Amino acid sequence: MEQRFTFDGVATLYDISRPLYPEALFADVMDFAGLEATDKILEIGCGTGQAMEGFARHDLCVLALDPGAELIAVARKRLAQFPQVQFQQTTFEAWSGEPGSFRLVAAAQSFHWVSPERRFARTAAFLSPEGTLAVFGNVPMPLDEPLSKQFAEVYAHHAPQLAGPPAEAWYLPDGPFARDLQQSNHFETPVHHCYRWSRLHTAQSYIDLLRTLSSYRLLAEDQRQALLSALADAINAHGGEFELRYQTHLYLAKRQRAA
Repeated sequence: MEQRFTFDGVATLYDISRPLYPEALFADVMDFAGLEATDKILEIGCGTGQAMEGFARHDLCVLALDPGAELIAVARKRLAQFPQVQFQQTTFEAWSGEPGSFRLVAAAQSFHWVSPERRFARTAAFLSPEGTLAVFGNVPMPLDEPLSKQFAEVYAHHAPQLAGPPAEAWYLPDGPFARDLQQSNHFETPVHHCYRWSRLHTAQSYIDLLRTLSSYRLLAEDQRQALLSALADAINAHGGEFELRYQTHLYLAKRQRAA
């Protein structure tokens, strides 16, 4: 199974376990893009609608794409009160829409799944001449001692391939996305925002979160269970809960004007 298709099997858990996005982020997107209620937004990889809800609350018209039928089913329930939100079950690469018809193309924790060869050219093609690309992602920060040391030992024993920086580090300012967007000839110089916040986790809530991550979904069942059990034991030995610090990174860029 392609890695980005693994989320559909845990759609309900995904909806309740994944972290949301700071409200200030949506205000910054709307301000930069100059969005009004009549403007159309395309969201790439909507998942269960956590980010889409932030836009829908501002009465914006959203077309949300996702390849997961179960994810979209959960998103429909989550956003039932917003009739201006529509869904299509498809990948962004396979979707055939009208070029130049969106004031904003947004991707929340999903842009790394889009084919690198088509990422920027394809998003730019669907934007209006004054349109904006908004890409954002939540990045978990390193844990404090002694839990970080205990986690390192658990990963070294049960899943050494998952040790090291998290996959979400792709969204950090020194990560590959920021560099590629800066070098893209389809967009103007981007603007970057960082939002710092934290979330208190119990052993159960943290293990539920990990169960929704694609790298963990791809582990063999017995390996995954052993890993998650050992992590839960470490959290419980630490007092049963811990604070996970996050940085949410937002990148905004206007479509490059024609010469």
